[in-house]
Amino acid sequence: MKILMVLTSHDQLGDTGEPTGFWLEELAAPYYRLKDAGAQITLASPKGGRPPLDPKSHAPDFMTDDTRRFEADAEAMAALDNTHPLARIKADEFDAVFYPGGHGPLWDLAGNAASVGLIERMFQSGKPVAAVCHGPAVLCHARTHTGEPLVKDKKVTGFSNSEEAAVGLSEIVPFAIEDMLTGQGGHYSKGPDWSSHVVSDGLLITGQNPASSSATAEALLAALKG
Repeated sequence: MKILMVLTSHDQLGDTGEPTGFWLEELAAPYYRLKDAGAQITLASPKGGRPPLDPKSHAPDFMTDDTRRFEADAEAMAALDNTHPLARIKADEFDAVFYPGGHGPLWDLAGNAASVGLIERMFQSGKPVAAVCHGPAVLCHARTHTGEPLVKDKKVTGFSNSEEAAVGLSEIVPFAIEDMLTGQGGHYSKGPDWSSHVVSDGLLITGQNPASSSATAEALLAALKG
């Protein structure tokens, strides 16, 4: 079972001058749910090398057993330091792909040609695609073989408008995940803010927020076993 995890390379929160990147828990929790289930995990990012970490995700209030385990794991940290350039990744070498969030993907992964092509090839090959929190931004330009939005008529979730407002970034982000998914014909649903909510629809698995990270990975494992 070979699973690709794709992280952002984007490190600036719009024109605010503040840093952003990937959210640590959204990498660490799925990484260990998948690894502990026997998966071989490969990390990739648009630029390759060490992807930027959203420093807010490293604050004490957001650290968990999984994030501490990850930072103490020499193998995991070496993989993070040396992510593969996304353009060199071949979809046929993996059984599934998982996209952690953080705000970075809104800028660099949403329109990344290599990422869009990877997602489309995974679907065409009958392989699951999972994304959590702002990770579903990567679905923005993905299309079916008929040219329809990949999320059209599918049950989906992702970071909600109310959660984006709560963190004060509604006017900063290039687009809202909830609005994008509904605007493309997805059947969007959400749970209470900051609670775990995961939706599976065939090959597509999406989680609402950081609290959904583990459950999104578990749903991906269920899809692989199914």
